[in-house]
Formats: sequence, structure tokens, C-alpha cells
Amino acid sequence: MRQHFTLLIFGIILAFSSCRTDFDTVASSGDLKFSKDTVYLDTVFKNIGSSTYQLKVYNQSKKDISIPIVQFKKGLNSKYRMTVDGMSGNNGKIFQNVTLLAKDSLYIFIETTADITDANPDDFLYTDQIQFDSGANLQEVALVTLIQDAVFLYPNQNTDGTKEKIKIDGKDVDGFYLSENDPINGNELLFTNEKPYVIYGYAGVPENKTITFEAGARIHFHANSGLYVGKNASLEINGKTSTTNKLENEVIFEGDRLESLYSDIPGQWKSVIFEKGSANHSINHLTLKNAIVGLDFRSSLNPISIKNTQVYNCVEYGILAQNEQITGENIVINRAGIASLSCIYGGNYSFAHCTFNNNWSGSSPFAVNLSNSLAGATPETNPLTQATFNNCIIYGSATNELNLDKNAKATFVYQFNNCLLKFSNSTTNPNYQFKTDTEHYTNIILNENPKFYNASENKFNIDKTSAAFAKGNQAYIITTDILGITRTSPPDLGAYQNQDFPK
Repeated sequence: MRQHFTLLIFGIILAFSSCRTDFDTVASSGDLKFSKDTVYLDTVFKNIGSSTYQLKVYNQSKKDISIPIVQFKKGLNSKYRMTVDGMSGNNGKIFQNVTLLAKDSLYIFIETTADITDANPDDFLYTDQIQFDSGANLQEVALVTLIQDAVFLYPNQNTDGTKEKIKIDGKDVDGFYLSENDPINGNELLFTNEKPYVIYGYAGVPENKTITFEAGARIHFHANSGLYVGKNASLEINGKTSTTNKLENEVIFEGDRLESLYSDIPGQWKSVIFEKGSANHSINHLTLKNAIVGLDFRSSLNPISIKNTQVYNCVEYGILAQNEQITGENIVINRAGIASLSCIYGGNYSFAHCTFNNNWSGSSPFAVNLSNSLAGATPETNPLTQATFNNCIIYGSATNELNLDKNAKATFVYQFNNCLLKFSNSTTNPNYQFKTDTEHYTNIILNENPKFYNASENKFNIDKTSAAFAKGNQAYIITTDILGITRTSPPDLGAYQNQDFPK
């Protein structure tokens, strides 16, 4: 009896539900609500696809509705494309009879790929509208994208379909050598600030040539791309002090995704490689971010100057130097998966007024790593003849931010003078006796908070409440800080002269 009753109730429910179908809708009356009235798709380079942006459409009525048409105002000629609740419609441009249930919503995902010639010549904006319905019920949501022109540099394609190659670490990789007399781009060894540059593959600097970057130059690297400075080749970065937050005189190396979503994502491109035997490098006012290895020096054998330079968000190292001779002033490095600064296999280094920080999450990397050996190398060790840090900050989110990997078979000379240093673990290791080892450590401020303005946003400015305030030695002073501000006496530690933080 109970079984028959259950079947009867189920049959009644089924009968009623079968009377309603997905097509029992009423026409849209122009009362849709939207999560945005304008969708701004961040800046993109010409002919490079954008990220995907979202628009949510709401039906706040108590009735299921059908929207007769959802389309771009420019129709099939629009440079935008969309999906509507997972449907691709007519080439992602036109959708008919879109059902939207009562008190429900649907998602629209929007992308674009446009050329600079598609944009308004006055402001380089490409615009369109998504139209919902027509006539008296027409509703529109605006779309806006800034299209940026650029110089594109990339490997040639061979007749068999393969790409041009250059050899790095004994392997053929997609790449090309820059030319002084390219028929399209002119002198590719001079990067100006007239247009941004977008590089695909590795751009190589030919032997005995110098690549020069003028103040304000912007270089964007596609995924798996980089810059290769070969044997006897040189690099000069001639950035200058900027006066605004736009860093108008800074030379900037970063990935080719301009959308804000990608602004701080590590690993978007490979590295700047300085091959063994390259020479006479000079770097001033460079900002480099989101690489795998930022600056990769491989024993260029000649002195290297790095000044007023920032390196952020690298998967492995900010600066990796192998048996190099580097003088560094006003350098700031943050967030690297292994070490912000790693000087390995010996060499000669001198750093003054630098801020080496590491806020990498999910592991315990170092801000500074020093070594006089290299596994698998012949010989295994090289002398570290000098590693001097004066008026520096070495800090981060790990317990210990300094690593000294000393091999007794070779010289290992290091000295830290007037530095703020984070090393929280007590140890009997003779390399880390910060208070009693006066040969290697002088005036060390241990484990005190430098109170950076906002380390998570790579803002390493300090004010007068910082433990680094006025703790430097005048004998090691670099007279201006990374922003070009004159340092006071006694100087502050790190790359920044103290200033009051914005309220």
C-alpha cells in the first residue's frame, strides 16, 4: 500500500514538472542589471590577445525571460569576442534567444585582440558595446581597451617551418641576434624610449657589440624569452632619476602582459644572461621584475657596475653572480624563490647602501647567499677574495636571511659593516658570530625591524622610526639614495634616505 502511494505522489510531481520546459519564458523587458556598466580591459599590445574579463547579468524579476539577442554593436566586425554562459554563439559575436531564469544570473566572458589601427588615433582606445535586446528594450554595456603600439623583435621562421635558433648552454633555443642595420627596425642595439619593445625568444647581442638602453626604455619579454649578452659583448643601461611614480626615466624589463593581474606574477619570462667572457657592463636605474632569474652573470671577468637598480618577483634568483667582479650601490631586491642575491663560486663583490630583502612565501629562501664552490665545476672551488656589505639591510620573512656556504679549500673573505641583518637562530657556527667576530662583523643591528613602508608591494622606504635610521657609517656613504635624494649624516641603512610616510 505504502509503495503504491509513493508511486502515485511521484507521478503527480512528474506530471506537473513535465508541463514546464526551459522554453516557458517571457520576453525581456529591458530591466536587466549588470555587475558593471563599463568593462575596462587593461592595456594590451597590438595583436596580442588580452586576458579574459567577466561581466555578470542579473534577472531580478520573478519570471524566466528570454533575451532575443546579445551582440556587439559592431557585430561580426568587432575585435572583441565573448562567451555567454559557456556558449560561443556566432563566432563569439552574436547570440540569439538567451534564456535567463528568474532571480538568476549569467556570466559573460570577454576578450580582445586588436591592432593599433583599430583604435581611436587620438587616444589609442578601442571601444565597443555589448547590446542586450533592441528597440525600446535596448540595454548596453561599454567596452574599453587601450591598444599600445610597440617594436616587435622575434626569430625568423625558416622555410621548413622551424624558428631561428641561437646556442645557450650548448643548446639550441628559439632566438636571434640583434642587428645594427635591420631594414625594418633600424639599429636594434639601441633601445630608445619612443616605443616599447616586445621580444620573443632570446635576443642575442653579437660578439664585440654593445647593447644600449636609453632612459625611459621599456622592454617586454614574452614567455620563455630573454636577453643574451654573448662573449665579448657588452650591455649599458643608462636610466636616470625619475620625478614621478610613472618612472619615466627608469629602464624597465618585464613580461609582455600589461594587465594589472600580471603586475607581480613571477616567472613570466626567462632571464638576462651575461655569458662568460662578456665584458664592461654598466647598469643604472633598471627596474626588472617577474623573471625566472633576473640578472644571470656567468663570470664576465671584467668589473661590473650596478647602481640604483630594483629586481622583484623572480622564481629563482634576483641577481645570480658566478665568480664575478661587481660593485653595487643603491640596489633593492625582493622576492626570489632561492635567493634575492646569490654570489657563488668565488669572485669579488662590494655593495653599499643596498636593501636585500626576501618575502618569498612557501619556502625558506635567503636574502643573501655567498659561496666559494660550485658542485660539478672544475675546479670545484674558486676564491671569494672579497664580499663587502656596507650600510646595507639584509632582511625578509624567513628565520635566517644570510647563508654563508664556505668551502675550506679556497679563500672565503667577507665583511659586513653597519648592516641591519636578520638571523634569528642561535648557532655555534663560527661564520655567524655577529657580536664577537669583529674580523667579519662591525656594528651589526641584529633582528630589528626596519619597518619598511610596504614590503609586500616592494616599497622599501623607511622613516625615522626604522631601526635602520641614522645607523650608517659616513665612511661608506653613497651621497644620494636610489631616488636621487641627498643622504644626511650619519646616513640611514639601505637604499632609501628616510622620509615621512604618506598619511
